[in-house]
Amino acid sequence: MIHKSSIIKGLIVLVFILLSANSSAQQDPQYTHYMYNTLSVNPAYAGQRETLSVVGLHRSQWVGIDGAPQTQSLGIHSPLRNERVGLGLNIVSDALGPARETFVDANFSYTIPLNANDLKLSFGVKGGVHMLDTDWSKGRFQDSDVVFNNNLNLISPMVGAGLYMHTRKWYLGLAVPNFLETEHYDDFQESVATERMHFYAIGGYVFNLSETLELKPAFLVKGVSGAPLIADVSANFWYKKNLTAGLAWRWDDSFSALVGFQATPGMFIGYGYDLTTTGLNNYNSGTHEITLRFEIKRLGRILSPRFF
Repeated sequence: MIHKSSIIKGLIVLVFILLSANSSAQQDPQYTHYMYNTLSVNPAYAGQRETLSVVGLHRSQWVGIDGAPQTQSLGIHSPLRNERVGLGLNIVSDALGPARETFVDANFSYTIPLNANDLKLSFGVKGGVHMLDTDWSKGRFQDSDVVFNNNLNLISPMVGAGLYMHTRKWYLGLAVPNFLETEHYDDFQESVATERMHFYAIGGYVFNLSETLELKPAFLVKGVSGAPLIADVSANFWYKKNLTAGLAWRWDDSFSALVGFQATPGMFIGYGYDLTTTGLNNYNSGTHEITLRFEIKRLGRILSPRFF
């Protein structure tokens, strides 16, 4: 039997190692609703909703700026008949200026129960492809005096892995979505640059405040060599397991307001609005993000409400 304290100590040490990565490379797509979109950053999450779960997300960033990021993601995952095994498919389309990046990956997880108190540890791996397409006739490049003749169509493989430890009340995850170097569009350099490995640490806890009200703080920290850390911290209230509302903060970047509603037992709708705190605040009207989650009740099971 794996000793619980040894695993937790090891995870804490690994968190500090991952968070030491710092120092300006292109970052992967970012989300305000990261607490509902965990599969996009951690393959060990596949199947952890204990039912077939489909999450779609649309993000319009920095509305009012020509060529600002537009991101769509679709995640589908479910446990198999052997409930220790989970499978998932994740698709992300991220447009920035003249470039569009598409990520398609398959996810596999295996879960080990650690004790009788519902503590579980999941191991996950993922494999897929990253596609980069550029069209220099778009956006500000259309009227530019600088001529870009070579549109790019690049395909790169992706291999990643993650750990996910959780109970019904809390979770902690660590992941490297891609161990391989891939070519990304760098908006600051207005060119294609090689991206290094990203490291993700996520976590959250649900506090019972009363019979009808719960509080769930959560965090996501992303690090990549050559770029500053990105840290997201959020706190959402959960009322009668149907209505959520809260605030979020992204380090040195933005504040966000989040609301969500469990419209039916199988459908959740969420909306987030980010207000930029950097100098870009004078040139855009904020960021909008919409999340939809659909889940299907498994035969012989109750579809119990879960925050994560």
